[in-house]
Amino acid sequence: MVRYAVAIVLSLSGTGLAYAADSTPYLPQEPAADATERAGWALQITPYMWAAGLDGRLSPFRRGPTIEVEKSFSDVMDDLNFGGFVNIWGRYDRFVLSGDVLYVDTTDSHGTGPLPGLGAIPPGVNVDADIDTKQFTATLMGGYRVMDMPEFTLDALGGVRFWHISNDVTLTARLGGLSGSIHHDESFGWADPLVGMRAFLPITEKLSVQAQADVGGFGAGADLTWSAMATVNYVFSDHFSASVGYKVLDVDYDRDGHVFDSRLSGPVLGMTWRF
Repeated sequence: MVRYAVAIVLSLSGTGLAYAADSTPYLPQEPAADATERAGWALQITPYMWAAGLDGRLSPFRRGPTIEVEKSFSDVMDDLNFGGFVNIWGRYDRFVLSGDVLYVDTTDSHGTGPLPGLGAIPPGVNVDADIDTKQFTATLMGGYRVMDMPEFTLDALGGVRFWHISNDVTLTARLGGLSGSIHHDESFGWADPLVGMRAFLPITEKLSVQAQADVGGFGAGADLTWSAMATVNYVFSDHFSASVGYKVLDVDYDRDGHVFDSRLSGPVLGMTWRF
């Protein structure tokens, strides 16, 4: 489960980096800034990376031990088997639509610590965890451009974030000179309703700043989840731009014996293709 960090290594939620390209029509030098272009379709695709570290409490399986985790991005990368992340952003007139998908497969062999008594497990037992985790997260949001000016845009957003976690866990327990192992496969998932805002501000003809934030959960899935991201964007051509910035994704999920209470944070880097 500690793999969640990796899962986001290049990540979500958040719905973020791809938005940089949507700024292209609003740069002062672009002829696309006229009313005709603004009324048409704009679509962009952004593969991106998120160099996120992980800090939180995770329980790999139902009613299992909850593990305190604190990992840097380099620690997370050591566990990564595979990761793929993409964002798609579309706009028609003042209506906007965003999709963000991440898939990560990690293996973690760290997770050790003394436990309180849990059923048949005596107090003071040390447990080493070998955890293979697959995480799929998809964020879908739609909204309306409430402010649409050449020098500034502001979008109001609403949607849902889906989570699905699959774990293959091997626990080895040690007490004194005695040891034993158990193996368990389990998966769980949930959906969080979201509301959010996105703002874009051009600085020069090619340089811009963008910020996005959302909050959700509200007990429907997680107790609370929120994300925030700010990027600096540079336009290379009518079709390509790059973004660099920082992103935070926080979630507090504790239900039916599963715990995923974590904060992922780190720098982001994306390349956008707009057409």
